[in-house]
Parts: sequence; C-alpha cells; structure tokens
Amino acid sequence: MSQRSSLVRDCLTPKQELPRKLVLGTGLAGWIAVIAIWMIFSVGDIVPDMFLPSPFDVIDAGVRLINDGSLMGHIWASLEVVLIGFFVASVISVPLGLMMGSFRIVQALLDPLVNFIRYLPVTSFVPLFILWIGIGLEQRVTVIIFGVFFQQLVMIADVSRGVSKDLMQAAYTLGSSRKDVVMHVIAPASLPGVLDALRVTIGWAWTYLVVAELVAASSGLGYISLKAMRGFQVDVIFLAIVIIGLLGLLTDQAFRILRMKLGSWDR
Repeated sequence: MSQRSSLVRDCLTPKQELPRKLVLGTGLAGWIAVIAIWMIFSVGDIVPDMFLPSPFDVIDAGVRLINDGSLMGHIWASLEVVLIGFFVASVISVPLGLMMGSFRIVQALLDPLVNFIRYLPVTSFVPLFILWIGIGLEQRVTVIIFGVFFQQLVMIADVSRGVSKDLMQAAYTLGSSRKDVVMHVIAPASLPGVLDALRVTIGWAWTYLVVAELVAASSGLGYISLKAMRGFQVDVIFLAIVIIGLLGLLTDQAFRILRMKLGSWDR
C-alpha cells in the first residue's frame, strides 16, 4: 500500500493519530480558505463595503485605533470584565459543583433551581442588574458571572457524578474517611473534566461580553462595536469581533495547555 493511500486511510479512520505537520497544515488551510472567501466577497465587490469591509479595511481600522491610543485601553477593559467575572464564578462553582455531584442531598437541593435559572436569558437581567448594582464594572462583571456560573455548576456536577464508585470503594477499603474520599479521590479524578468545563465556559464568557458592555459602558470591545454601529463604521465592528475571537482563542489554548499539563494521565 502506498504512503498516500495509507495517509488517506488514516484520515478516514475514527480517532486515528495523524502527523503533526498534516494537522497544522490542515488548520492553516482552513484559515486561508475563510480569508480567501472573505476577500472574494469584499474586494470583488460582491457585497458592498458598508456591509462587508475587506480584511485590509479592518487592519486599517486597527492601526488607526492603535495610533490614537484607544485600542489597548478597550482591550484591557474587556479582559478585566471577562477574567474577573470568570474567576469569581469558577471559584464558587468548582467546589459547589463537586459537592453537587458527590452528595445526593446537595443535588436534590440545588438541581431543580440551577436547571431553572440556567435557561433564563442573561439579556433580560441586564436592566435589573443596573437597578440593583448600578452602572460600572460591577454590573458588567455580574453579567459574566450570571452567564457562566450555572452552566459551570451543571457541567462540573456531571463530571463529579461520573467518577467511578470502584475508586471510592477502594479508598474506603484502605481506611479513608468520607472527607479523604472527596479530597483525594473525587476531586483529583474530576480535575480533567473540570478543566474541560472551564475551557468551554470561558468561551461563553467572551460571548456575553458584548451583552455586558452594550449598556452604560464607556470602554471595551462591546462598547466600540455599539459606537461604531451608530456611525456605520463596519470595519471597527469587524475589528472588535476579530479581537474578541483572538482573545477567546488564546484563553482556550491556555486551558488546553493546562489540561495537558495537569490531566495528561486522562486520555
């Protein structure tokens, strides 16, 4: 069998490992295809500039905002909102989710309430948060917390609930207490799944960023998007979207690396 046919077979085989160069090249080809299609529709005048700016227009908008010194301030303002909100939500949801998945009484208490709240639209609470908290960083952070906390809780509880009872029984047989089982069996066994849950939910935190900054914000990527919409500056809107996507990709890769370092034993 030739090398090419063997490579094609590997590509069509579920969960088959592929050469790293092929994986990187395929990912790069996907980016090139998207940018090429964007160029065809924008530079080729298939879609008017006021609806779809070219990549060059978006780059020019970025250079313009960098030169006037405002872009980095807006990026930092959005980073601050997302990271603070995500951190506060995670610090509470991780231990509470582990308890919810480990103790049936905690699940019985919280499960109906959590599963009700997590389906409520975050946008409908923004006016209430402004009334309760006021206008400022706290209000925007609260939107992020509300958007990700209950989703994290359900996902982490499911991870904890999936820990094998055989591990727990083995620990009890060796003389471990219930506290030891939670701290030294359930928590470590849940770590890879918890990191996966955090990786997914930080993506949701970035999607809620624009909602958090649409009302009563004076800085941030969501704010400049709204301001650009009023002035028909579609290139600035695309710039904000691209930057949010890149920041989300960076945080996703950070959690991916953390997962590989701390949970490499769980394939």
